Amino acid sequence: MSTTARLLLHCPDKQGILAEVTNFITINKGNIVYLDQYVDRIENVFFMRIEWELESFLIPKEKIHDYFATLFAQKYDMSFRLYFSDMKPRMAIFVSKMSHCLFDMLARYTAGEWNVEIPLIISNHPDLKPVAERFGIPFHIFPITKENKMEQEQAEMELLRKHKINFIVLARYMQVISEKMIEEYPNRIINIHHSFLPAFVGAKPYHAAFARGVKIIGATSHYVTTELDAGPIIEQDVVRITHKDTPEDLINKGKDLEKIVLSRAVQKHIERKILAYHNKTVIFN
Repeated sequence: MSTTARLLLHCPDKQGILAEVTNFITINKGNIVYLDQYVDRIENVFFMRIEWELESFLIPKEKIHDYFATLFAQKYDMSFRLYFSDMKPRMAIFVSKMSHCLFDMLARYTAGEWNVEIPLIISNHPDLKPVAERFGIPFHIFPITKENKMEQEQAEMELLRKHKINFIVLARYMQVISEKMIEEYPNRIINIHHSFLPAFVGAKPYHAAFARGVKIIGATSHYVTTELDAGPIIEQDVVRITHKDTPEDLINKGKDLEKIVLSRAVQKHIERKILAYHNKTVIFN
């Protein structure tokens, strides 16, 4: 497949934006292969994702960003990001002791479902090292305590920079990420939460749900912000529960749901189909 450019943008809604952007691509002999747009009528904000082939495009790849910034960003008070399909994002996975999300992601990665590179896995425990070794991915252990948390996170961030990591996935990583790391990866740290946020909190959410006799349980994947479990939501789903289900049944169903919800969120991020705005997301189809 030919290389494509992927452009995501948002700006105050004004007449003519869509026409100008598509015309810019067309007159420069770009073939548009994807276009999706949305207008938030309450905020009066225009959102768009557009993708076009670069095979016959007249503007050199390395100059497209500058052209677009000069012609449109200033004129429309526009924020935009430009990506290219031949540049694989580099993903780091953070884990602790639970393996279900890690196995699912590595299986998809190995099967070639995701156009991504995974240079390393980071953990605060050694338990999942055999999983990483099975898939041939370097596994780095950073034991974390209250006393060494700042020092260990600094070492982690140096490792992430060394490997040119673009985004991080927390696959049931049982540590709170520091504000410093969040600021370095804004809307680029994806977490999976074991409930349909906001919902049952605490160490045993499925037992709490069982005690309440719930009929559904859920999972939520979101970007990490400094406000715990309150970042922009990317993906959510639920599964039905009956009176016959035990707490162990809920845990198993919850694990299956967490894998699916997290993988959907990661795939959307890899495909550059998420546009975060304030504390919400626009997910393009």
